Amino acid sequence: MAETMRAWHVTAHGEPERVMALREVEAPRPGPGEVLVRVRAVAVNFPDVLLARGRYQERPELPFTPGIELCGEVAALGEGVTGLAEGQRVVGSKIGVMAEYATVPARAVRPAPASLDDAAAAALTIAYQTAWFGLHRRAAIRRGETLLVHAAAGGVGTAACALGAAAGAEVVGVVGDEAKAEVARAAGAGKVLLREDDWAAAVKRDHGGADVVFDPVGGAAFEGSTRCVAFEGRIVVVGFASGEMPTVPAGHALVKNYSVLGLHWALYQQRRPELVDRAHEEFTHLAEEGVVRPAVSEVVPFEAAASAVQRLAGGTTTGRLVVRVAS
Repeated sequence: MAETMRAWHVTAHGEPERVMALREVEAPRPGPGEVLVRVRAVAVNFPDVLLARGRYQERPELPFTPGIELCGEVAALGEGVTGLAEGQRVVGSKIGVMAEYATVPARAVRPAPASLDDAAAAALTIAYQTAWFGLHRRAAIRRGETLLVHAAAGGVGTAACALGAAAGAEVVGVVGDEAKAEVARAAGAGKVLLREDDWAAAVKRDHGGADVVFDPVGGAAFEGSTRCVAFEGRIVVVGFASGEMPTVPAGHALVKNYSVLGLHWALYQQRRPELVDRAHEEFTHLAEEGVVRPAVSEVVPFEAAASAVQRLAGGTTTGRLVVRVAS
């Protein structure tokens, strides 16, 4: 491989399009327990926005490479790595993959489902793993329950709709406009409500409340969810895309008998990787059956990565934006 490569760097904290720069840097080499991946595609995620703004829970030292999930092929194996082969097509996740090559811990690298192309495979890990652990591990969703999904046309929202429907739940999505409603329906939402309407009242009236709430938004979405969550319901807090981190009303949770559950998926990658492996095997099976199909809305060239992250920051995108790095 070449001695140098192109990589995107965040050079300061601020809006992505202003602080991201494409640079020529030294190509990495895999250390013990690492895999060197020739990157084919990188999915854009909201943590990329927060990383650029310096508001993510992890704050790498400047300058750093953003990007947290990829599809590519194994270029080299570090000492002690087994179970993978050079040339194998894989998916992986860690901060720092928006580059032509990336080193990834072997525990975070898995075979790419053959039924998904590079763009769809790149968009598989974070969204579907987050949705899977939120619905099944944290909320223990059951067939016939009502699932309320916020930002149901977004990357993780469409994954939650698809996996909720596959689990036999009655999926209700909340979106910002009618164009996004079509995306949520296509992903698996049986009913879609608009954010500007009184969706909390509609959920209470038509469903008796939500048994499970999947919330990557926070702010008003969380507050409304506490008003329409059902008896013994579970609100899974996935993120704060609204920019507003709400306060959990402990007294309200007590008198209404509901639970608020946090989900930081990366901790499973660190502490229980065998559970992540199990979920990935299930996704591969569901992808072959056509149940799992990441909703990739657009694939952009590598040179346009900064503008893609900025567009996601604006909240107007649907599905997943993917950056094509190499073919």
